[in-house]
Amino acid sequence: MYPHRLFANKNNSDGVMNIAHRGARAFAPENTLAAFAKAKQFGCAMFEIDVHRAKDGELVVHHDDQLTRCTDVSTKFPDRPSYYVSDFTSAELAGLDAGSWYARQLSLPVEQRQWFLQSLTSDEIEEFVSREDLASYASGTIHLPTLKQTLELAQDLDLMVNIELKTLPRMYAGMADAVVDLVEAMTMDHQILISSFDHQQLQDVRQRNQNIATAVLTGDRMVNIGEYLHLLDADAHHPGLDTLGFGGIERKLDAPGIKRVRERGFGVNVWTCNDKNDMRKLITAGVTGLISDFPNRVRDVISEPAVTEI
Repeated sequence: MYPHRLFANKNNSDGVMNIAHRGARAFAPENTLAAFAKAKQFGCAMFEIDVHRAKDGELVVHHDDQLTRCTDVSTKFPDRPSYYVSDFTSAELAGLDAGSWYARQLSLPVEQRQWFLQSLTSDEIEEFVSREDLASYASGTIHLPTLKQTLELAQDLDLMVNIELKTLPRMYAGMADAVVDLVEAMTMDHQILISSFDHQQLQDVRQRNQNIATAVLTGDRMVNIGEYLHLLDADAHHPGLDTLGFGGIERKLDAPGIKRVRERGFGVNVWTCNDKNDMRKLITAGVTGLISDFPNRVRDVISEPAVTEI
């Protein structure tokens, strides 16, 4: 039941965690060690990552099912029939350039950038993305990390990690067991929160280890989510921002729904929240965490005086 001891003494004074989505991905290539290190700079307690399995079974950190958006895979392997993460060995994945795409994005006109970078301001770039950073990202030396490398960095930085288990459209047999094995081997049970849209994976984790926190990811509106969380013995709900009312015509937050889940003793960590006004409304409604591409904005809002209107 939330709050899991994982989160004890880690939240700020208001009890709202600043969770860096795929690392601080507005300011560094997503799901790379560079992005995770940026999260530390913004005072985050946790960063969120996505995990796939390579062809040889290695646990690899990457969001998309295919590699084309965030690597140079089509250049290095032009003759491959497809570019799913699971089509490549860990050695092949380790040789991909996972940083240059981000540097190229910042050189584009704002309206041509990927959607989450279109709200990145020139002031934010100047303050948080140095010339040295950009040179590093464009150097070809930024690679896809393994889960082990990522957890080692988290230990060094004293940060918690939200591991999202990816499955569909390709099922990874034994994914939950492999992740739990690694977490246990590194004695990080109380530093990890595992989430997934594949809720069977969460049950598999819970059956293996009662100490690892779990969170139910949803991208659609749910009925009796509190009962569902109880059924899965989960610790938190991770709803998409739009499902809480922001996707409606009136953009009216379902604050009572959040309250009901919180009253059942579960956490509510919302993805992906990049707008400060939305953050303020969610904090007032009682969420326990904000998963954001812009942890600098979360930090700013958390430090503001409390508001009472939603």
